[in-house]
Amino acid sequence: MIRVFKHLYLSRRFFLLFGGIAALFAFSFALPFIMPIAQTLLVLGFAIVLTDILLLFRSKQVITVIRKCPRLMSLGSDNNIKIEIENKINLLLKVTLIDELPMQFQHRDFSMQLQLAPNEKKELQYVLKPLIRGEYHFGKINVFLQTVIGLAERRVAQEQQIVVPVYPSIIQMKHFELMSVTKISNFQGIKKMRRLGHSYEFEQIKNYVRGDDYRSINWKATGRKGDLMVNQFTDEKAQQIYSVIDNSRAMRMPFNGLSLLDHAVNASLVISNVALHKQDKAGLLIFSDKTGTILKAESSRGQLKKILEILYKVQDKHLEANYELLYMSLRNNVKGRSLLFLYTNFESFYALDRVLPVLRKLNKLHLLVVVFFENTEIAEYSQQVADTTEKIYFQTIAQLFVSEKKQMVQRLNQYGIQAVLTRPEDLSVNTINKYLELKSRGMI
Repeated sequence: MIRVFKHLYLSRRFFLLFGGIAALFAFSFALPFIMPIAQTLLVLGFAIVLTDILLLFRSKQVITVIRKCPRLMSLGSDNNIKIEIENKINLLLKVTLIDELPMQFQHRDFSMQLQLAPNEKKELQYVLKPLIRGEYHFGKINVFLQTVIGLAERRVAQEQQIVVPVYPSIIQMKHFELMSVTKISNFQGIKKMRRLGHSYEFEQIKNYVRGDDYRSINWKATGRKGDLMVNQFTDEKAQQIYSVIDNSRAMRMPFNGLSLLDHAVNASLVISNVALHKQDKAGLLIFSDKTGTILKAESSRGQLKKILEILYKVQDKHLEANYELLYMSLRNNVKGRSLLFLYTNFESFYALDRVLPVLRKLNKLHLLVVVFFENTEIAEYSQQVADTTEKIYFQTIAQLFVSEKKQMVQRLNQYGIQAVLTRPEDLSVNTINKYLELKSRGMI
C-alpha cells in the first residue's frame, strides 16, 4: 500500500472532474434536486479513480526504460542520446518521460510525450550540445504513466545514473579526417591549392602521362626503357607540427556558446589528427603566464590519445600570456625546424606590437602561423544600415575595429610571419587550409 501511495500522482483531469462535482454540491444548496446527481457522480468518480489505480498498479513491472549514451561526448557538437522504452502490460499507456539531464545544460523542463500500445517498444532520440569540457552526470529517468481514463498517474523512476566525459570535438575530428586521404580535398570550405613545384622526397619512377612536369623526366631511365619515364615525388613526411595554445585571459571571450579557447582546443585536435594521417609528427604546447603542458611531437600510435587527454584538461587562466617564456620553452624543448600553429587573440595593435619582437624571433627558428580571431558580432554590426547619427558613430568605430584586424595580418606578413584571421566557427577549416597550403608549397 505504501508503494502505491509513494508513486501515485493525481492528474489535471482528476481535479477538473472532482472540481465539477464540488461545484454541483455547492449549487445543490440553492437547487436541492441537484444533490442526488452530485452524490451519484461522486460515487462513480471514486469508483473510476480506484479502477484507474488498479489498472496502473496491478503489475509490478509496467515499463522498462534504457538510456543509451555515447562513451564520451564531443564539445560544441550535436551528440545523440537514445532512450529505449517498452510497455510490458496489455494496456494502452500515455507516457510522459522526464530525463534528469546534467546540470551544465540547465534544462529544467525537459520532457517527452508519447503513447505506447500494449507490449509496444519504441526508441526515442534527442540531441545535446555541450559547451563546457568536463564530467556530465545524468540522473534518473522518471516516467509518468496514464491509462485512457487519465485520472491517476503512476511514476516509475529508473536508476540510470551515469557519468559521461565531454572531450574536445571528436565528431569534428572525424568529419575532417577524410581530408588527409587525398592531397587536394573536395570538401566544402577547403580551397584547392595550386602546387608550386614539388617536394624533394622521391617516391617512384613511372611512365610519363600527359600533364606530368617535363622537369621531372628521368633521362637515364628513359634511355634504358625506351619510353619517357618521370620521377614521382610525394609530400615530405615526419615533419613536426605543433599546436601552441594561448590559454590566458585573451582567449576567454565567448562566441556561439564556446570560448575562443574551446574553439582552439577543437581545432588543435583536428589539425593533429590530419597531420598524423599525413604521416607527420604532432605535438602540443599550452602556455599563459607560465608554461603549461609540453608534448613532444611524435607520430606513434598513441600520440592522438595523449593529445586528447591533455586538451580535455586545458582550462583558461586570468592572467596575461608571457611570450618571452614561450620563446624559451620552444627553444629548449623543440629541436629542429617545425610548423607552429599559435592560437591566440589580439584585440588591438598595441597587443600585437608588444609581442611582435618575440614572434619574429620564433619565425626565424620555425615556420610560425599566427591564428587569431575575427570578432563576428562587431563585423556583422558594421554591415548594418545606419539611420541615426548615433548608429553612424558606432558603425564607424566598428568598421575601424574590423579594418585594424586586417591590418594586423598585413603587419605580420610584412615580417614574413604567416597569419590566419578567421571566424571562430571556421577555425578548423581555415587551419587545415593553411596546413595543406604550406605542405603543397614545400615551406615546412
